[in-house]
Amino acid sequence: MTQHIGIVACSAEGASLCYRTICVEGEQLLGSHAHPEVSMHTPSLAEYVRRLDLGDWQGVGELMLASANKLVKIGADFLICPDNTIHQALHYAEPRSPLPWLHIAEVVAEEAVGRGF
Repeated sequence: MTQHIGIVACSAEGASLCYRTICVEGEQLLGSHAHPEVSMHTPSLAEYVRRLDLGDWQGVGELMLASANKLVKIGADFLICPDNTIHQALHYAEPRSPLPWLHIAEVVAEEAVGRGF
């Protein structure tokens, strides 16, 4: 049984690419037309940009945490954030997060080491 993925989205570009990748890769792993259950939440990009422009990383983390709290209520098992910029605020959200996060940089680093890079 696959887990329910919660996407904590920031930009439409990153969120849509992440969702599409999950669906395409899911089919390859799970069979024709199959992919994990996926839910996404994002406030307006303007909310993130306002905090980013101010250098308010704690505020960015609070937005991420608000999305996490909404996603846990609809059944997500873990969270991902397909945005390199706001990952810099993950350490503000993670300690109070209701769910574990899959961190892009950690996964990429593990894969690079596994491939001998």
